[in-house]
Amino acid sequence: MADSPARTVGEAMHDGCERIGENQTLLDAAKRMAELDVGVLPICGDDDRLKGMLTDRDIVVKALAQDRDPATTPCGEFAQGTVHWTTADASLDEALTMMREHAVKRLCVMDDKRLSGIITEADVATHASEHKTGELVESIAAKPPQHF
Repeated sequence: MADSPARTVGEAMHDGCERIGENQTLLDAAKRMAELDVGVLPICGDDDRLKGMLTDRDIVVKALAQDRDPATTPCGEFAQGTVHWTTADASLDEALTMMREHAVKRLCVMDDKRLSGIITEADVATHASEHKTGELVESIAAKPPQHF
């Protein structure tokens, strides 16, 4: 069962979040991921706008395995695909529906077109019922991975 009931994304999400600049290198991102013990970082432009998501898998499979130099390759080159996002005032149920539909383990939370946080599968497990958490995990497992 949830530790505390949350009705909105803002009540359940991680406040603030670390990000990597689009002009920073993959090596910078890998070091930051290691420091934070995370496997994903949002990529933001100089204008602080969300450009995409970078995963540890992107660094290994799309960069290192293809002989890209992590010390010179900018993170912005990996800002591909659709980043799914919501707002802090959206209901937790709306966020869960999006996460299930897109089979993603995390959603960026935007405030005035700027990244303000992330809601993760772990946040859902802490703030939603076991049933809703189970539905999310089941839907993610049933679809091909999006890796972010």
